[in-house]
Amino acid sequence: QIQLMESGGGLVQPGGSLRLSCVASESIFSLNGMGWYRQAPGKQREFVASLTRQTGTTYADSVKGRFTISRDNAKKTMYLQMNNLKPEDTAVYFCGFWDMSASYTGQGTQVTVSS
Repeated sequence: QIQLMESGGGLVQPGGSLRLSCVASESIFSLNGMGWYRQAPGKQREFVASLTRQTGTTYADSVKGRFTISRDNAKKTMYLQMNNLKPEDTAVYFCGFWDMSASYTGQGTQVTVSS
């Protein structure tokens, strides 16, 4: 039984696009909050984007206007559309779901932006 699984990472040239997907089990997908984080080599994990019932979508300043978070309830899948990628976007990207009592994080998918 799949609990949480990310996909869509890879190698892309600067200016290119990727779409990350995170499929979750129904119980996890129904949690109040969902979002994406990333961790570059030698750096701490940082917030990228989130989507909650209360606040809607929120983005880190570094990705505003380039990344879009969305969800497909029928497919129990969350997405991160990443456009105009830059070398500094290179990182392992993690999806997460949370509410007041629980949180779940995926295993991560590598995104490398390089020419």
